[in-house]
Amino acid sequence: MLLTGYTKKIFRPECNPSFESVHCIAALDDDVSEALPYLNAELGGNQYVADPPTLMLHAHGKIIKVSGREIAVNALRDEAEADKILQWLKNEINRVWDQRDTITPSTEGKKRPVLIEILKLLPKTNCKKCGLPTCMVFAAQVMEGGRGAADCPELSEESKKKLDDYLSGFIFE
Repeated sequence: MLLTGYTKKIFRPECNPSFESVHCIAALDDDVSEALPYLNAELGGNQYVADPPTLMLHAHGKIIKVSGREIAVNALRDEAEADKILQWLKNEINRVWDQRDTITPSTEGKKRPVLIEILKLLPKTNCKKCGLPTCMVFAAQVMEGGRGAADCPELSEESKKKLDDYLSGFIFE
């Protein structure tokens, strides 16, 4: 077992204390830096920074930062949700560390679709038939995984296929 425990701090954002959600920062009892490339390989981090080792994830509908001695989680409903996510991460860190001989470590983040490449495949008519004000806004939502080719009524079948083919190379949560 690599990570034996942590001390968590739950707080509301200082910039907006009336926020209903809370944030959590957990100070880790052990340095998990060496496990981060294995965790990244298994959980598919959105961003990996080598120095100092830091992994950004989207999991459980949250943005999570894991570094050698700290885990930070944003926009939690309550302390119980923080506990659930921290326990899950502790288990995952220990699992990948125990299985590191069978995991190929990765220091690469997920490849993301490029906004301009999506926009090139759209009709650029700003027709609003999709319910959005512009094709640029639609492209941004496609880039984040919230929309797809089928959501644009103006796309020809050929363009839908091209957009679907382009997006097939990416993983969306």
